[in-house]
Amino acid sequence: MKILKRNQLIILVISLMLITAGYLNFTANSENVTTSITGDRSDAKIGDAELVSTIPKEDEITEEQLQQNILNNPESVNTDFNNEKTINQPEIETATIQEDYYFTNSKLERNNMYSETLETYQEIYNNVNATAENKKEAILKINSINNTKNAIMIAENLIIAKGFEDVIIFANEQSISVIVKSPELKQEEVAQIQNIVSRELNVEAEKIHISSKN
Repeated sequence: MKILKRNQLIILVISLMLITAGYLNFTANSENVTTSITGDRSDAKIGDAELVSTIPKEDEITEEQLQQNILNNPESVNTDFNNEKTINQPEIETATIQEDYYFTNSKLERNNMYSETLETYQEIYNNVNATAENKKEAILKINSINNTKNAIMIAENLIIAKGFEDVIIFANEQSISVIVKSPELKQEEVAQIQNIVSRELNVEAEKIHISSKN
């Protein structure tokens, strides 16, 4: 009996030793697995952080980078002179529009005046109560106005053909006014315009008044 109990005790001790060794081995393996997983996640995070940091974000720049860009590329900075040119540009365009409007509007008003005058003389001519003398005078005025209109149109086209941008002619019985779109007129240019107007409108040179409008 003593021998049996002794053998059982030995077996029990060996079993306890095996159980303890197995537990210690399992614990050690669990720590290794945890460390490996943690290490892998740490590497992943570090890798992700490095990847994000190497990609620049658009429209994001620090004040130091902005100052450095200005120092490296001073010509990229808008100056007050450039801004002033941008501001003044609409004023130049407005002035040009006003100048073009003067010639266009003046010609329109002149032609409307001729149309109204012609209409008046046409009514006199068609009036059944008008005398023969009135009708004769009305038809002479109608012919004279139409001839003047045609002569003005021809003279203006000839003057523009000389290289001037625009021109308008006002004619009455006393004088002829010629306004040319130009900063200034040279003496030879004045002579050319005077010859054209005198020839086409059949008037003396002394009745022709020439001026420029820029």
